[in-house]
Amino acid sequence: DAFLKRHAATVRALATYTAWGADAKLMDALPKLGLISHFGVGYDSIDVAAAKQRNAMVTNTPDVLNDCVADTAMSLVLNVMRQFPRSENWLRAGKWHAVIGYPLTVSLGGKTLGILGLGRIGEVIAKRAQAFGMKIAYHNRNQKDVPYAYYADAVALAKNCTVLLIATPGGAETMNLVNAKVLDALGPRGFVVNIARGSVIDEPVLIKYLRENRIAGAGLDVFVKEPQVPPEFFALENAVIYPHVGSGTVETRTAMGDLQLENLRLYFAGKPVKTRVV
Repeated sequence: DAFLKRHAATVRALATYTAWGADAKLMDALPKLGLISHFGVGYDSIDVAAAKQRNAMVTNTPDVLNDCVADTAMSLVLNVMRQFPRSENWLRAGKWHAVIGYPLTVSLGGKTLGILGLGRIGEVIAKRAQAFGMKIAYHNRNQKDVPYAYYADAVALAKNCTVLLIATPGGAETMNLVNAKVLDALGPRGFVVNIARGSVIDEPVLIKYLRENRIAGAGLDVFVKEPQVPPEFFALENAVIYPHVGSGTVETRTAMGDLQLENLRLYFAGKPVKTRVV
């Protein structure tokens, strides 16, 4: 508050990221705010409607992270279906004997990957999954001109895939989109993978379904209240969990930072920004 009172009259732009966005209250405290330059493709931590009302532009950092997030998505698919982390722990615990091997797992080839949210990242994931021999299906608000099976809602998609991969934006519109009905449709042989936002899944329901083996497993890079992860996940052997590392490489984070800064430079130079959201 003291900082805002001292500098409010001169602040023209904000640099934000996933954990620290901007709400209407902060924008009201900065009357000369003209740009919110966000680090990340998802910008649900920013009140975009409030920014628009106050004539403040919002930019994000799309495309430069597509490949790394898609790699993370496929690693989660592999690790939850083939149980590589679990099998490594089994080996490290000294359980591999001459006549006892690790239990058989599930192959990717021939299975259907259902992508919930076939945007830029979803399309890159689809290409990688096809290289593993997977079939592709998807659900979007609007059908796209792509050679993949389209389903009109999340329940129908879950019913017709082995892996439900969530790649939708976060925010109020997708809150708990993957709920009990969707997980029931996925069934005890189905897997769910989330590289979008934790809010898209009803987290307590997911924990219950994993505990009761009502779905086969989950691969998660995101959680509702990051970095606080429900401790119940730690005891679940059918859950593979990452600490939100989807875009976490030196190359990608550098490219994201460069794009965030470039939008700021352009704005202060009076030129059009590169990746405007509103």
